[in-house]
Amino acid sequence: MFQMFGMKGAGCPRCERKNGGDASYCAGCGLVLGAPRNAPLLRENRWIAGPDELAVFFGVRELSGVFVKTLRVPATARAYILQGDKATEVPQGEYEIEGFFTRLNHLLRDQHAEILVTRTNALPVAFDFDDLQTCEHLAVSARFTVSVKIENVAAFARHFMTAPGTIGSAGLRELLAHPVRQLAAEFVGARSIREMAGNRALREQLDERLQGGLKLLLARYGLAVTQVDTLELRHDKYDANRARVGSLWLAADDRQVQLEHARHLDELYSAEEWQRMRRAEEDLRLRQRRAELRQDEAIARAELSLQGADRAHGVRARQIELYGRILEAQSRKQALERGAGEVLAELEHDIAQKGAQRADAALEWQHLRALAQVRMRAELAAAQQESQQARQLAQQRFSQQLLLQQIRNKIEQASQIEDAARQRAELLRLRESEERAARQLRDIDEAEHLARHQALQLANAARLREAERLQEWEDEQARQRIDGARRSAGQAESLARHEKLLRTIEADAMHARSLQDVGLAGEERRAALGEAARAAERAHALELARLEMARFEALGAMDDTAKLALAPTPNAAVLGEFMKTRVHAGMDAGQLSALAEVVGAGKVAPDEAARAALALVREEQARRELEVDKDRRHQLDLLALQNDVNKAALSSQAQLGAGIAAARQCIHGHQARQDDRYCASCGAALPG
Repeated sequence: MFQMFGMKGAGCPRCERKNGGDASYCAGCGLVLGAPRNAPLLRENRWIAGPDELAVFFGVRELSGVFVKTLRVPATARAYILQGDKATEVPQGEYEIEGFFTRLNHLLRDQHAEILVTRTNALPVAFDFDDLQTCEHLAVSARFTVSVKIENVAAFARHFMTAPGTIGSAGLRELLAHPVRQLAAEFVGARSIREMAGNRALREQLDERLQGGLKLLLARYGLAVTQVDTLELRHDKYDANRARVGSLWLAADDRQVQLEHARHLDELYSAEEWQRMRRAEEDLRLRQRRAELRQDEAIARAELSLQGADRAHGVRARQIELYGRILEAQSRKQALERGAGEVLAELEHDIAQKGAQRADAALEWQHLRALAQVRMRAELAAAQQESQQARQLAQQRFSQQLLLQQIRNKIEQASQIEDAARQRAELLRLRESEERAARQLRDIDEAEHLARHQALQLANAARLREAERLQEWEDEQARQRIDGARRSAGQAESLARHEKLLRTIEADAMHARSLQDVGLAGEERRAALGEAARAAERAHALELARLEMARFEALGAMDDTAKLALAPTPNAAVLGEFMKTRVHAGMDAGQLSALAEVVGAGKVAPDEAARAALALVREEQARRELEVDKDRRHQLDLLALQNDVNKAALSSQAQLGAGIAAARQCIHGHQARQDDRYCASCGAALPG
């Protein structure tokens, strides 16, 4: 996976042995031909990168061939051995051949391998730019150091270790110059001089922006940015003869940071100059908007060059920054304090043109924030699309520049080929490859120009979508106002209905109270009549019971003959049998025997007489039970009579209530007819 191919026919940089034209490795020491001529690494066998080198990599035919001397890995270096698809780190220390393979026992001593030697600490790479422009198009000079180290050995090997060589600060500066400049230009172009001068965290924000942007770009190549240091950020003012008048140090050493930036700015520029720059910025923004509108109408007639596209990108970044400040602000005063007054005035002008009237300041500010949010979404959509294209082009540019560096490295190695004819042929082939790579790099620049032109078209489409969103938002606000008015009208109508219902409930309550009073009076009269009827019924029942008891007492006081004579005809026979049985029951044994003899004299058998006496006793018992049943039936008849009296009293009460209901009266006691709903005398509602 990490197999490298050396420069065939070149001399060995370690043992200086001459090799054949088809050899890739030295026949003497087994080192890959074309390896970098790093004396400490190849001859002293001390694996350490140079002072200005990030990484050194080369290959050997057999891993055991690196032990021509004792291997030393110092503490300031990190070494990796790559075999197959695995990368093994060699810890710092000194190694002999047997101890080395004993400690790293998974390495194969007879197999080829690639060696990567890098630094323990990151390599700082310096960048210097003099043509960065603020939103007022004032030039700013910047000086950075970007610290780079190898993070992923496998990814680094795939992209860089296709041939033996070195990666130093010069190569990294060439690879990273374009993306670093682009990120710094975007950061500076979205801010004004005064804003940067008053921002105490300017240095930290710029470092964070650069480190975050480079992290995304370098991750796939196995590199990482550990730190970004802004050494200098300054603005120089020149006179008409390009002589320096003064400098404003936005970020520099501690002594320069302590300067009063506001006072220094006022010394550099007068109020008229600041006003002129603000007018120029506003004119540029208006020209840009008009150019975009013209391009939307006829793209073929647009005259936006690559430089104009760069300037448009800066204007867009500035617009996004100002819209974001409006969204973060809680009031108009706070937005003005944050420097968003120009965009705020533009939004207020648009609202005034459309006649948007608001009831109070809070609703007006809410409308302004919504308008800023809609515009910011449009600007962000265009900026995101442009950033995505720029990121893709930056990766392509980085890969193409890396290929150019590798070709140049091979050209340098080809100059070491001893065979002149072979050297010329190899150099010719590499020059053609370099020309093709340069042509592809120019194609990438042209693709970038076309991509920016397409980004402008997308920005115009985003403007149209912005207008649609704004119209949708205003329609939604109008619908909400209509719904609010409807809700207010509905609430008023509901309140009126509620009041009407309360009045109706109150009238019904008064009517119910009047009906209740009338009902209570009738109920009292009905209760009095019922009580009188029940009292009469009870008195009648008591009188009947008293008479019956008196008759029973009188009958009980008579003798048996009188009882038999006065008893009713159905009861006379029963009473006679009862008296006979009672006489027999009062006899003793002798009397019963005499009676039996008398019966015998009357030609009646004794056993028959006994049976007759027993029958008489049983008849007497049956008669007594019949008397008891008769008393019970008499009591039941009395209860039935009482129930009939109660029914008659209830019917009379019902008739009395019907008579009272038939005579309808109002709550004031006036008489009314059955079919009237209101009293003819006072107009009060009559009970239903």
